[in-house]
Amino acid sequence: MESLSHHLHILLFGIYPYIAVSVFLVGSLIRFDHGQYTWKTGSSQMLSSRHMRLASNSFHMGILVIFFGHLVGLLTPHWAYAWIISAGAKQIMAILVGGIAGVLCFIGGVMLLWRRLFNPRVRASSSAMDTFIIALLVVQVTLGLATIGPALGHLDGGLMLQLAHWAQAIAFFQGGAAAYLEGVGWIYKVHIFIGLTIFLVFPFSRLVHVWSLPLGYLFRRYQIVRRRA
Repeated sequence: MESLSHHLHILLFGIYPYIAVSVFLVGSLIRFDHGQYTWKTGSSQMLSSRHMRLASNSFHMGILVIFFGHLVGLLTPHWAYAWIISAGAKQIMAILVGGIAGVLCFIGGVMLLWRRLFNPRVRASSSAMDTFIIALLVVQVTLGLATIGPALGHLDGGLMLQLAHWAQAIAFFQGGAAAYLEGVGWIYKVHIFIGLTIFLVFPFSRLVHVWSLPLGYLFRRYQIVRRRA
């Protein structure tokens, strides 16, 4: 039984991350190449605009802060910031910023999920994947908020470094990545597993519109607009 548990641990946190990310990248490329008419956000605001601005803005602001916070926080080596901020101080900052962003994301996500489930017009135009992905994101952010309690018991930053070492071992193809998560609480493991699953289902959902972020507008040349005589 112990051997089975060990092999399952390696499968989930040493092999599954590569499967999820591979499907995420290859699946997105194939969908862009073969299904461009489905490459859209599928907005339902025209069907029902009630509280839509509050829900959408809260959800998107929260999830963007969370995503980039995880990206930078987990993949930045400790030596790169140790001379500026300690691991403990970084963890406190992550709890504060991540907590605020998580609450925003949770509120917006629950409102969007409620529309999908209980607004007849929105529900009729929604696919099963539309409802599933927003529900999965709400579950994920709920788990993220639930990790704040245990994290407050490890304010020395040791747990955060342990999670960062795992993420960096995966990202930089180092061996034995799963070993870094041994002894980590179950809630962190479930949070990681669902996060990886979101990457896995990403190409099959409306989330692909993230790839179309119009960054080109930030760097395009000015347009001269003249008035008619």
